Amino acid sequence: MTPEELRAFCLSFEATTEDFPFRPEISVFKVLGKMFALSWIDARPLKVNLKCDPEDAVRLRADHPDLIAPGYHMNKRHWNTVTVDGALPGQLVRELIEDSYDLVVAGLPRAERLRLDRP
Repeated sequence: MTPEELRAFCLSFEATTEDFPFRPEISVFKVLGKMFALSWIDARPLKVNLKCDPEDAVRLRADHPDLIAPGYHMNKRHWNTVTVDGALPGQLVRELIEDSYDLVVAGLPRAERLRLDRP
């Protein structure tokens, strides 16, 4: 997955915006103002922080120790840093991004969730 593909995929979700609140080289993707992905778009290798269910986070780190680590500068229980250099299957990376989005949406107030087209 290229940086452009990562950006396009993150922005493809309903009500998603890209912001740069920390530094110009750090893209933050939000749904209705809540972050679900943070990426150093120009970094090599490309990396992205994604929200994750705590049990899944531990399993993913064990299954992919060189590619998935506790979230850099994040709550390490709920966030993973995923290296997107082609070693992980693209489908898995897309699923992890979608799972992160879904977790954030699930935590939104009911009225905001109802505004989205997702279940």
